[in-house]
Amino acid sequence: MSAAQNKAIISRFYDELWNDRILSVADELFAGDCVTHQLRSGAEPVEVPRSLEAVKHHVADWIRGFPDLRFTVEEMIAEADRVVSRSVLRGSHTGTWLGIPPTGKQINIRMSVTHRIENAKIAEDWVLVEAPGLFQQLGLVPATEELLKNATESS
Repeated sequence: MSAAQNKAIISRFYDELWNDRILSVADELFAGDCVTHQLRSGAEPVEVPRSLEAVKHHVADWIRGFPDLRFTVEEMIAEADRVVSRSVLRGSHTGTWLGIPPTGKQINIRMSVTHRIENAKIAEDWVLVEAPGLFQQLGLVPATEELLKNATESS
């Protein structure tokens, strides 16, 4: 497939699956044996096999927690079977998410994702989310400035 075709698949991932909330489009976009690599600072990537139902459940969980969530893709680059995107997720935490009761807070989270396309489907992805910032914006973790201040006062 061409780079343009691969980018079109990832555009549908953001626009149709996430922003338009058409969960059934996951059946068209993902390979049944897709693997997600959760990237975390200072830790080895965690590989998670994701069935089509798991993908739909994941998206539905986010939508329940953040009913107005929207992705804005800031940049997308494609080469061979890879598409790299840099995006921002915005939304309001007005529903329970990961067992966290609604805080009513607005989030603005940056993320980078590399998708590998095989046979016109997402076969693998590597996801790097600004998770500490997400939890800070929800008020669950102190702001970076406060953490640094506490660290310097402790030394």
